[in-house]
Amino acid sequence: MDGLGLNEIAQQLSALEVALFLCLVAHEHCLIETTATCIHDLATELALICSITFDFSCSILDCSSATSLEDIGNDIRIPDARRGHAHPSRPWMNVESSSRDRSKSPVPSTPNDTGNIVNIVIAKNFNVVNENIQAQILQLMRSRTLVTENGSLHAPTDFLFIPLVVRESEYLRPPLKTHLSDNLLISHFHDAEDGYIYLEENDWLADEQLSASSVIRRPEKPLRNKGPKIDRTVMEKLQEASVSVSISAEVVRYIQDIVVFLRLSRAVAGGVSARASIQFSRFAQLLAPLHGIDYLTPSIVALAARKVFRHRLIVADPFDDRSLQYGSDLEAVSQVLDGVTPESILDGVLALEPPI
Repeated sequence: MDGLGLNEIAQQLSALEVALFLCLVAHEHCLIETTATCIHDLATELALICSITFDFSCSILDCSSATSLEDIGNDIRIPDARRGHAHPSRPWMNVESSSRDRSKSPVPSTPNDTGNIVNIVIAKNFNVVNENIQAQILQLMRSRTLVTENGSLHAPTDFLFIPLVVRESEYLRPPLKTHLSDNLLISHFHDAEDGYIYLEENDWLADEQLSASSVIRRPEKPLRNKGPKIDRTVMEKLQEASVSVSISAEVVRYIQDIVVFLRLSRAVAGGVSARASIQFSRFAQLLAPLHGIDYLTPSIVALAARKVFRHRLIVADPFDDRSLQYGSDLEAVSQVLDGVTPESILDGVLALEPPI
């Protein structure tokens, strides 16, 4: 990977790998959406990406309405921390079959990994857990500390929480809580047609019946590397490059216009927070070096807007439309808002004439 530019590295990565790469550099978390038929294979693919591309430890949680904080606390510990050992070994990868369907990948020996929680947590169907669990995980995301009845757990510096949820329509049902969504940097939808780099290219994982609920054992021959390894050096390189990205006054105005138009849209009931606005600009700056440039363009800003705002936008209910206070007809307002989705809202706002 020596001599490769950030844009050349990005071209060798899958969309999932790029999403995780950007979130790890930003020290923020991301939402991954998929269909019901893909969720188990996608969880395994993400675990393989964490292990092979990033060399990070990973845990897959199979969440339900009955999932407790203790269940989560037990499953996200690094394997040897659960047994009380101070120095974890480095097995290749182990996906255990259990009632909660957890998977563990190797624990990297990096100086910043001082916590007893794995680097990356993949929480399948996390949107169905109760509000208290979501609030506790939000605290983990913000402070990298999870307080359970058995004591406190601490996440490493390189920590990423990934809710992996099923979205069969324009809306996530049930939705994630607003404050949790606001702390997810981006959202990404993965369809079966997008493929699975590691699952599809390795014969030992090609069995029709293999899924994340199966036990994945070490293959007889090593996995074929599908792309470059992303280590701390590469992450620091992107971090430094993003800081030096220049933004013209016209592009700054374009960013501000997008935020203002979203806030003023009658179809938007919320989601365009101050935090979202800051992350919008920050994420755009991270995208620029991956495109091989050191300045922001309107097209990169538009891409960032779709990734940062889609999962945050709350579509307004006709009954809450402020024009009703001034004599508007409810049926007319309902017709105006009929079929409105976060995607259509963003399409309308991004139709603004960008700076040249």
